[in-house]
Amino acid sequence: MISSASASPLFLREDEIRRGIELLYFGYANLARSIDEELSRQNLGRAHHRALYFISRQPNLTVGELLAILAITKQSLGRVLNDLIERGFVESRAGSVDRRQKLLRLTEEGAALEGRLFDGLRSCMAAAYVQAGQASVTGFWHVLEGLIPERDRLMVASLREA
Repeated sequence: MISSASASPLFLREDEIRRGIELLYFGYANLARSIDEELSRQNLGRAHHRALYFISRQPNLTVGELLAILAITKQSLGRVLNDLIERGFVESRAGSVDRRQKLLRLTEEGAALEGRLFDGLRSCMAAAYVQAGQASVTGFWHVLEGLIPERDRLMVASLREA
């Protein structure tokens, strides 16, 4: 453990903010590395994982909704989705109301891959949660929610309802 020290009462000072940014960066980097080996075996990257993850969370997600969630260009998402569809991990169906709409779902193979990737993330997050304790996890969630722009909070909340 780096330090179990509490935040200083002067937690808005530059060095305290920098510490939070550094911990967030290195924590996320370690979390992402926990699945890199499986992604590499599949010849996929982190963008593929993000698409798989959010399609898993909301079956029948539209391409437009996925674009909004990932905040990437249509061209970048097109490359990722084409890879996932060609590899048999994602299927795209026309919408029932608007046939131009593309609805995305994981295939059985895609769900199995996403499950393996999630297992790696889960073990990493669970270990950190256990070390921190319930109250700290709640505080961590509050900080992360505070980083999300107001305009995106409804989209994020909808993932919990999925």
